Amino acid sequence: MAKPIMVQGTTSNAGKSFLAAALCRIFRQDGHTVAPFKSQNMALNSFITGEGLEMGRAQVMQAEAAGIAPSVKMNPILLKPTNDTGSQVIVGGEVRGTMSARDYFAMKKTLIPDILAAYNSLSADHEILVLEGAGSPAEINLKSDDIVNMGMAKLAKAPVLLCADIDRGGVFASLYGTVALLDPDERAMVKGLIINNFRGDKTILDPGVKMLEDLTGIPVVGVVPHMTVDLDDEDSLTARFGRSGKKAPLDIAVVRLPRISNFTDFNALERLDAVSLRYIASPAELGSPDAVILPGTKNTMDDLRWLRQSGMEAKILQFADRGGLVFGICGGYQMLGQEISDPDGTEQKGTVAGMGLLPVRTVFQQEKRRTRVEGSFLHLEGILKDLSGVPFTGYEIHMGKSVLQDGGMPLAEISEEGVHGKERSGDSAH
Repeated sequence: MAKPIMVQGTTSNAGKSFLAAALCRIFRQDGHTVAPFKSQNMALNSFITGEGLEMGRAQVMQAEAAGIAPSVKMNPILLKPTNDTGSQVIVGGEVRGTMSARDYFAMKKTLIPDILAAYNSLSADHEILVLEGAGSPAEINLKSDDIVNMGMAKLAKAPVLLCADIDRGGVFASLYGTVALLDPDERAMVKGLIINNFRGDKTILDPGVKMLEDLTGIPVVGVVPHMTVDLDDEDSLTARFGRSGKKAPLDIAVVRLPRISNFTDFNALERLDAVSLRYIASPAELGSPDAVILPGTKNTMDDLRWLRQSGMEAKILQFADRGGLVFGICGGYQMLGQEISDPDGTEQKGTVAGMGLLPVRTVFQQEKRRTRVEGSFLHLEGILKDLSGVPFTGYEIHMGKSVLQDGGMPLAEISEEGVHGKERSGDSAH
């Protein structure tokens, strides 16, 4: 069985995913077979494996660092928030149901067999497993039923490295306070502290490092310098949303929907020198872009209502009336259609009118579709004509179907699992 090591953090966004990926790459370069593992992930940015199963993107990135193909065994539980108090629960890559936070908290320990089955399967095939925690292990109101931080470390008998981001401020208090709130047996599992994202002269930091070691009795095993890296974000706790966009010939505005999901799809645009990509959350920020993108969302109907109530819909429609280019991805595509209907209460029962920019009608369904696809664009005209015949690959994650209405023209020909057809249907990032 594999030897485990675990990275936990004092907060969300402390750098756990980055450090776990770094360990995966280091162990691989040292000649070991290594795999990442996170028992429970909460993220709206997800990935579809070759088997058509859904998992968190951080473990996909870590698998790449380890030089292996991603597997849902690396992330057996994925929570996708649907609102402020509930989430869709995905176990082993497939939807188990949608639950309130209280209901999930009451049942999550029943998922330990699923967690251990995935962990043990990975452990049998690798020399080292690099585990990642979630949030903080010092959430004292949640510790009794923990399955992702110290609870998982105990199941795996994994030594723990505890990291904190010095760029946030209060790094010594954060590390000391977290250690102090751990139970004695948990504290004994923490074998090293890591100060992440350091800028400046380390000799100025050294006295504080020595005092922290004296206070906690745990060595500071690393001070990781600040590095400019471009990694996929797991959720909306990202610096991308605060960037104003660089000066570039093309200005693209992505609407920051309240339940925005899989916005990692747009990271490739950020890397193009000719493109300035910016996220906007109010009509006043729209300006006069070259294109507007409505992204995916975990709650299409609620986010469409937000578009209306905020005045963003009216601004986008005015932009389109002037000949502006509007793209819809996943739930954003559905919003651009004529109507969205939810007869079974997948999100919330009822029907809502779309923005009316596309001849498409969407009906939500209970069963979730997850697959990878490939295809090519058909003959296009106007500003998109250069895409004619261009091949593409992609994926679908949705719980419904968007159907082209009479008078609409297909956009592309796609194939999936041997089924070919001309499509202009969209999907929702559910």
